[in-house]
Amino acid sequence: MHAKNDSTVGAGQTPPILGPWPQTLPTQVLEQTSALVELLRKPPSDLAEGASRLLVIAGQLTEQIITLPAAASEKAAVLLRAMASKPEQAPQREPDSKVKLASPFIGSVEPQDIVAVLTELNSHLLDKPHVVLEETARYFRDMGQIMAGKMSLAPAKGDRRFSDNAWSDSPFHRMALHGYLSWSTALNRIIDRAGADTATTERMRYVSSLFTDALSPDNTLIGNPMALKAAVETAGGSLLDGMRNLLRDLGEKNTTPAQVDKGAFRVGGNLAATPGAVVFQNEVLELIQYAPVTAEVFSIPIMMVPPVVNKFYMMDMAPDRSLVQHLVEKGFQPFMISWRNPKPEHRHWGLNTYVSAMLEAIAAMRDITGSPTVNVFTICTGAVPLAALLGYMAAKKIDGVNSATTVVSIIDSNEGRSLGLFATPKTIRAAKRRSEAKGILTGEEMAKVFTWMRPRDLVWNYWINNYLLGKQPPALDILYWNNDPTRLTARMHAQLLDVYYEDLLRTPGGISIFETPIDLSKVTCDSYVVGGITDHISIWSGVYRSAQLYGGKFEFVLHSSGHVQSVITPPGTPKARYFVNPKTPKDPEEWIAKAEARPDSWWDHWCEWLIRHSAEKRPAPVQPGSDRFPAGAKAPGAYVMET
Repeated sequence: MHAKNDSTVGAGQTPPILGPWPQTLPTQVLEQTSALVELLRKPPSDLAEGASRLLVIAGQLTEQIITLPAAASEKAAVLLRAMASKPEQAPQREPDSKVKLASPFIGSVEPQDIVAVLTELNSHLLDKPHVVLEETARYFRDMGQIMAGKMSLAPAKGDRRFSDNAWSDSPFHRMALHGYLSWSTALNRIIDRAGADTATTERMRYVSSLFTDALSPDNTLIGNPMALKAAVETAGGSLLDGMRNLLRDLGEKNTTPAQVDKGAFRVGGNLAATPGAVVFQNEVLELIQYAPVTAEVFSIPIMMVPPVVNKFYMMDMAPDRSLVQHLVEKGFQPFMISWRNPKPEHRHWGLNTYVSAMLEAIAAMRDITGSPTVNVFTICTGAVPLAALLGYMAAKKIDGVNSATTVVSIIDSNEGRSLGLFATPKTIRAAKRRSEAKGILTGEEMAKVFTWMRPRDLVWNYWINNYLLGKQPPALDILYWNNDPTRLTARMHAQLLDVYYEDLLRTPGGISIFETPIDLSKVTCDSYVVGGITDHISIWSGVYRSAQLYGGKFEFVLHSSGHVQSVITPPGTPKARYFVNPKTPKDPEEWIAKAEARPDSWWDHWCEWLIRHSAEKRPAPVQPGSDRFPAGAKAPGAYVMET
């Protein structure tokens, strides 16, 4: 005898797909569960109505399950409470200030890295199935309340994606926002409760953010109220402009939306515009001497050393934001190194090559200025070749450097993690193989890492601006510089990986220059060191510890912003401030606990320190160069133009 084909399931009846109901469950739970089964069997033709009903039922069901009476079947109650009870408080994990996600020397996070992280998360959750069940039930409960208008969520403070009033005024956009926040919060709760160590948790959070940032509702036309408004106001013109921008990027083979209007800038025009001349050139570098604007100049000149992976004009940005111009106006004598942009045939260039080139530049500066010593200055990864130079000069007892200034620079690898959370022996070997095969590590590859370290700001922000709103990318000088990358030789790439991963500069004799072991504790010149409190590339505590590796006295200053902003912060920068503490204890946290906050830029504070290390003043030179090193091409020279 066949059972009657009845599509309805009443309270207490047995839905075939779920098995027999425990008869002791409350009637409301049974009714809501049966309604859920019925909805799944015969969904309404209106998809939005079906989704709304589904979420409301799920929310009501989880509310009932949470308060199951003791009279319920013990086995069923335990199972259902495990699935839907309010989760235990997840451990509060603050982002580790000593953790960096990625490094341009390793390369960007690849699909296999993402798969590995997801596999790792799954392995942690295998013995915690209740975590996923609880958080899933909690998510459905929250969504039910959101759909019923009983729950409101707010984006994190400082999240500018949802600043438009429509996110609170429009029912559609409000529900999309709250659903998105509920989902992304649930993912983070699961990750926090997985029980992984801090580094693993940060990797999981990063991978999770790749998905949550990409699937944010404001990244779609219908989900972005500003884009919809622009489309209406322009009669579709913004959409056409956005399509043109997209086609332009595709034509230029950009893998991400353009970040800057490159047509607004010209190196040697409104960038790198401080007057000067090339006074020395070898295969590796050009040396630029800047023209004085004061009647007298300080006797000891400054050799400015950019990172080997960047063009120098970060230090000579737009005229009102140029550190070089500021030094000239203060009566100093800056000389700038402009590295050549290497090609595959230069694959053998390494630390020996760059140290030798800098020694030649110092000799030229001494001849031109008549000063027996020079002050040196560097930023970011320029600290590695500069440290090699100083260590070599100390080992060979070569005089010539009076003081050193380093800004957002790490040579102590920050507890072994300055290469980032995705650095392993395997990924390092793979990175070396890739550059060795090509002879170089391209600037585009390195820029890609920085871009995907902050995809919300550097990818999706421009996706919305360029494609959904149909606007041109902004005309910002620092973004132009960031999109004007240089290459890194395979030899130098491998050496930088070894220096950072194995902490070679921390260990006396860890590296040798021209077969001479170096020991940074033998470098006894004074130094001035700047860190950025929100720097995510050169973590400030690692910058502080790097300064301790040298044998001389150092003064540490902590600026209030991030990596690039800590370099380009002219006097008068709004809201800028820096911290000083004349004492330099071993622990950086002890230093900051007693540091004094001061308003404005560190530039003038540094200039006061630099005056004490630049000897007396003398009449400014009438013309650049000397008999032995005559002036050549005007600044910014030829090497900076090489692509």
